[in-house]
Amino acid sequence: MQAGGHILDCLCYYDCVVSQKGIVLFSLAGVFWGLPYFFIALALESFSTPSIVFLRTFLGALVLIPYAAMTGGLKPALKAWPYVLVFGAVEMVGPWFLITEAEKHISSGLAGLLIATVPFFAVAVLAIFLKDRKALRAKPLSGMIIGFIGVFTLVGIDSVTGAVNPLYVLMVVLAAVGYSIAPIVANIKLHDVPSAGVIGVSMAFVAIVYSPFSLPQLPAELMGASGVSILAVVVLGLVCSAAAFVIFFMLIKEVGPAKATLITFVNTAVALSLGIIFLGEQITIGLVVGIPLITIGLILAGGREREPELSKAG
Repeated sequence: MQAGGHILDCLCYYDCVVSQKGIVLFSLAGVFWGLPYFFIALALESFSTPSIVFLRTFLGALVLIPYAAMTGGLKPALKAWPYVLVFGAVEMVGPWFLITEAEKHISSGLAGLLIATVPFFAVAVLAIFLKDRKALRAKPLSGMIIGFIGVFTLVGIDSVTGAVNPLYVLMVVLAAVGYSIAPIVANIKLHDVPSAGVIGVSMAFVAIVYSPFSLPQLPAELMGASGVSILAVVVLGLVCSAAAFVIFFMLIKEVGPAKATLITFVNTAVALSLGIIFLGEQITIGLVVGIPLITIGLILAGGREREPELSKAG
């Protein structure tokens, strides 16, 4: 079976039997990846976007590369370096810049909600590029359509009321496109490569990419940074990046890549809650109208259509 078909088969968290380990990994990954939007908002109080991405990936690589070397995961990752770099580009280089820059202008909760569109783009990628007919089944297709209607409704209402600028919404949506492609790359080309090696090398690559844009102003930013912002960057690097990615790769191996992307259910709730409770972010009319539509879309995109059972007699 092609990897694309396997991914869509796994877009069914509610219909499939999941092991206890899978549930634990799903919960941890969802929470860990619901945190970044909150901590990005705190880090932006003292650091520029390139510096946040650089520090986040540098700290992650600093921990994961030695661990990968000790556990035998570094050499396989280096051998598969072209695909590791592709993974790093679509998962981190573009998305982390886009999300961080967008959060200067939109709420952390809205950023987390928009990332929930990842499963919709996964369906689109499977249908258009991998020619997977299962992506055109009624449930995934209707879920994708309803979900996008929810996003457009949210953005449209809040644009009219002046609550959000569509440009920054588009930036986060583009990040979601990258997030939908990265697990497919990992599943097809890096399935047998230890996760610590893949993530460690990817983060080192991203840190190198961002170093020219970060290092010139980083000393001054560190000198003037608040303790909260420094703590936020450390959490982003060690918890929301290094630990979260290792857990996510374990989750992919346990339940499949597309079912793993449904952690957006959890991380969206975490992102919205943290933003409202600790950052005083407002619940807009667009959110009230858009969230139910996006949720329905996720449920449909994540549901497996039941196929008629053949008689097992004989």
